Amino acid sequence: MSYSCPLCHAPLTRSGNSYLCPQHHQFDRAKEGYVNLLPVQHKRSRDPGDSAEMMQARRAFLDAGHYRPLRDAVCDKLRMIAPRQVLDIGCGEGYYTHAFAAEAQETWGLDVSKTAVRYGAKRYPQVNFCVASSQRLPFADGCMDAVIRIYAPCNPLELKRVVKPGGWVITVTPGPRHLVELKGLIYSEVQLHAPHSEVIEGFTLHSHEALAYPMALTGSEAVTLLQMTPFAWRAKPVVWDALKQRSQFDCQTDFAIHAWQREAD
Repeated sequence: MSYSCPLCHAPLTRSGNSYLCPQHHQFDRAKEGYVNLLPVQHKRSRDPGDSAEMMQARRAFLDAGHYRPLRDAVCDKLRMIAPRQVLDIGCGEGYYTHAFAAEAQETWGLDVSKTAVRYGAKRYPQVNFCVASSQRLPFADGCMDAVIRIYAPCNPLELKRVVKPGGWVITVTPGPRHLVELKGLIYSEVQLHAPHSEVIEGFTLHSHEALAYPMALTGSEAVTLLQMTPFAWRAKPVVWDALKQRSQFDCQTDFAIHAWQREAD
């Protein structure tokens, strides 16, 4: 299996270090091993996705193993499905994606951030990485056995298009009390995450489970966690300084994991 052209949606054929379609649209494979399938006209900004600083913070936090239980839980789901082709949407630098590759014959990682994808492709050559939009997935109809979405947004019609009948979508979203202690440092009134209410057209919700556990972080790890969350934009300097000085910061995780099965056409 290969990619489809993001401009005309025809299949892309690899020739050397380039991918070409019958309309002669060409996309070159970078030296790190990924391909950029995000045409400039599909970008919402000059350099979309997470910044290098956010990517490095997330990499340091994840490599420390704080979200390992979540990764293991999703891998358990994949192990039961036994998929051949898996797509990780919003893969970032590939921390989760490379683990998924052990549960499938071929694994694809997609993210809008070129910085993150470049790093992931260098570190995890067993994964096919691409820079692309989750609103226009560069894959053929009905080609994926499973799609993973950890926090990442996606066009639900695209999920229905690329997942084969009987295939799966696994989503991870924040549970009500996810990182509530961190939010308490930033907001005067902490609002819990709303209960899950997503509906994906063409899919039936097969299972739902909650995963929650405490984390005992150092002050520097808490700062790193804050850097990789949207809360960073709202945190005042006094919050950053207070976290840096903490010898320990106790914070809880709360994840909601859902498994959706594609209905027959």
